[in-house]
Amino acid sequence: MTAAVLLDTNILVYFVDPRDEIRQNQAIDLLNTLGELGIGRLSAQNLAEFMNSTRKLSAWITHAEVVAQVRRWVNIFPIFDLTPMVVLEAARGVQEYQLSYYDAQIWAAARLNQVALLFSEDFQDGAVLEGVRFANPFAPAFDLADWV
Repeated sequence: MTAAVLLDTNILVYFVDPRDEIRQNQAIDLLNTLGELGIGRLSAQNLAEFMNSTRKLSAWITHAEVVAQVRRWVNIFPIFDLTPMVVLEAARGVQEYQLSYYDAQIWAAARLNQVALLFSEDFQDGAVLEGVRFANPFAPAFDLADWV
């Protein structure tokens, strides 16, 4: 079986943001495929950031639709808790690797939950940090078949 993949919030936002049709379609395909394969993972942080980020999209999606989408994802994907250990590990990531705090927190959630692959456009594509590899699913050369 293919290993688990933690998804960053930007993928969730593109899923509902119609302003970039190409990225929206990529996000839809990615979330649907990882959900069907049972290998996608989210963090409670992702859901909170998604709820906050979509306020800027109120012309395209209502609050009720945002909440309904979060409920769907909670039923599809395992959700990693935001724990004190994640917060402390993120603080270490900020200090040792100069990550922004919220990027460090998603890295920490992956690392502490033993997820070796994180899909995000916010990290250096192909970089590996303490066993967590970063892949940008919106990069021109990205092919999901290479990863699953």
